[in-house]
Amino acid sequence: MSAEATNPEAHPEARPELRRRGRTRLDLRRLGRAALLGPTSRDRLPDAIGHVAEAHRAHHPDADLSLLRRAYLLAETSHRGQMRKSGEPYITHPLAVTLILAELGAETTTLTASLLHDTVEDTEVTLDQVRAEFGDEVCFIVDGVTKVEKIDYGAAAEPETFRKMLVATGNDVRVMSIKLADRLHNMRTLGVMRPEKQARIAKVTRDVLIPLAERLGVQALKTELEDLVFAILHPEEYESTRALIAAHAGERDPLPGIADSVRAVLRDAGIPAEVQVRPRHFVSVHRIARTRGELRGSDFGRILVLVGENADCYGVLGELHTCFTPVVSEFKDFIATPKFNLYQSLHTAVATPEGYVAEVIVRTRQMHRVAEAGVVALGNPYATATPEAAADPDEERVDPTRPGWLSRLLDWQQSAPDPDTFWSVLRAELAQDREITVFRADGGTLGLPAGASCIDAAYAQHGEAAHGCIGARVNGRLTSLSSPLSDGDTVQLLLAQDASSGPAAEWLDHARTPAARIAISSWLESHPDRALSTTSAARAPLSVIGARGGGGNAVADLPDATVRLAGCCTPVPPDAVAGFLVRGGAVTVHRIQCAAVAQMRAVGRTSVAVHWRATADCRVTLLAESFGRPHLLADLTEAIAREGVEVVSATVEPPVEQRVRHSYTLQLPDAAGLPALMRAMRDVPGVYDVRRA
Repeated sequence: MSAEATNPEAHPEARPELRRRGRTRLDLRRLGRAALLGPTSRDRLPDAIGHVAEAHRAHHPDADLSLLRRAYLLAETSHRGQMRKSGEPYITHPLAVTLILAELGAETTTLTASLLHDTVEDTEVTLDQVRAEFGDEVCFIVDGVTKVEKIDYGAAAEPETFRKMLVATGNDVRVMSIKLADRLHNMRTLGVMRPEKQARIAKVTRDVLIPLAERLGVQALKTELEDLVFAILHPEEYESTRALIAAHAGERDPLPGIADSVRAVLRDAGIPAEVQVRPRHFVSVHRIARTRGELRGSDFGRILVLVGENADCYGVLGELHTCFTPVVSEFKDFIATPKFNLYQSLHTAVATPEGYVAEVIVRTRQMHRVAEAGVVALGNPYATATPEAAADPDEERVDPTRPGWLSRLLDWQQSAPDPDTFWSVLRAELAQDREITVFRADGGTLGLPAGASCIDAAYAQHGEAAHGCIGARVNGRLTSLSSPLSDGDTVQLLLAQDASSGPAAEWLDHARTPAARIAISSWLESHPDRALSTTSAARAPLSVIGARGGGGNAVADLPDATVRLAGCCTPVPPDAVAGFLVRGGAVTVHRIQCAAVAQMRAVGRTSVAVHWRATADCRVTLLAESFGRPHLLADLTEAIAREGVEVVSATVEPPVEQRVRHSYTLQLPDAAGLPALMRAMRDVPGVYDVRRA
């Protein structure tokens, strides 16, 4: 928007080899002259947008072009007399942006807003006029991509503009689609700018726009933006990569021959498929060269196989792995587990008899369309809205394409009123290039960046209530809050009942999401007395010891022998037990399943038959694991006393990462009451597990 432009031949990044193959080459000066001739008759489309109409009809044969004609006439009239810095009429910029989106398959509303995206910002056209002429949807999108006034925001204008666009994108992803196409055309035509301004724009593109294009799945825009940024910020590496590609162009390329072999294999298997050779873009070649060193001919591209159905993808994979030698480490299934940006494909690599290794991508044609165009390929996200929702203008619009990372950005930006904080945290968040999905205990899901911990999951699920989080179970097992999560984990977050609970300063070392870090920092700033580490020095276990008994109601078939219940397994009636003679003539009693039984037999201990007395009382040792909190020991012993159970001894170990381990030896009046006792102990707030020793 308000794009600074130049002659496309004036800068290396505008060279034809960087343009996406198959893109229509347009003479923008000719289109500009056509625009200056004024509007055409009302019964036909203006010549200047003929290319846009042709590209649009290729994806949407039944599209109504009258809306595009009206939008073009308003844009051309409004921008008439304005020139780009290259000397081209300004109307060439919205035309080029709209053509980019049309080639990606954008629907008519997006193209209409794209033609008008600079009118409110750079001309006398108002949002009210756009709304009256084109409706609320087009008006909302145009407003979303309109920059805030620099006179009002000063140095904060750029971050606040991006904040405004992100908020608008949360309601309609087409806002960001237009912004990405706008930046792509500006980057193509950046050469007349001063080198320092080129570098500044390229850095913002690298840090913000390219990650956004990746997250929205618009690979066609992302790859070209990467190459353009590469040429500006790393000119030496760009030139060496260009020379490497040029040298390869003069050599024999093995990929076409491999592609012919793949076609023959699939034809013999009866799988209809289209096989293409896809050259790598500049940045991809540069990355491969840094990873592999000297490149071979098959490293400069990949083979793309397009089929009709999902099942055909796996059929192709089976044929490739049968007829060629597969490189197992290169196989990835993004169909069964799609990437967070909608991407789906099968990736593999096969070795040929000549010794070449070719990477192969297998996908359906619909997957290919989404892989190239991302959210643009999804069309109008509101087209399937119910008539009832459409009839209610006050109904909040929920975009079904709104991904988890965008929801997180929208949440934390509300807690980052300072533009500098927002700008720095936005870049840090977008630098996270992978996302994982974890399952909540209630069946919902959480989208988190790779490397996120249980702390991040707590704030993603509970917001500020996560200040009271005292632990988590991951896949059913207790773990510390600092534990990182993996894709597909199930996480259950445990909150303290004490309203005064708060996060520890150490949480900041393990929080990865901006929402978590901002919330923790804000709480610590408002509670300076709690900002110090809550980790206490190691201390000895607390022990409470009562009268110790011996073997309870276990009886050994050995006259006058002292019977002891083993502390390792604490058997109680009606457990199956085994007795062994130990030093001092005592008999120790173990549960049959206890590991010590095998050890006793292995060392030759004398086995002694034991049985239970008819009395119902018994002694048992229970282990309770909990999260540290005040009065926990008192609450546990009270729960035990309510069950009519005597505490023989108790040991409480020092806390480790807020977790506390208790050991209780208890005398029960009736062994049948053990399950109820264990349930009562688990019901004590903060206790997450109780088990036999």
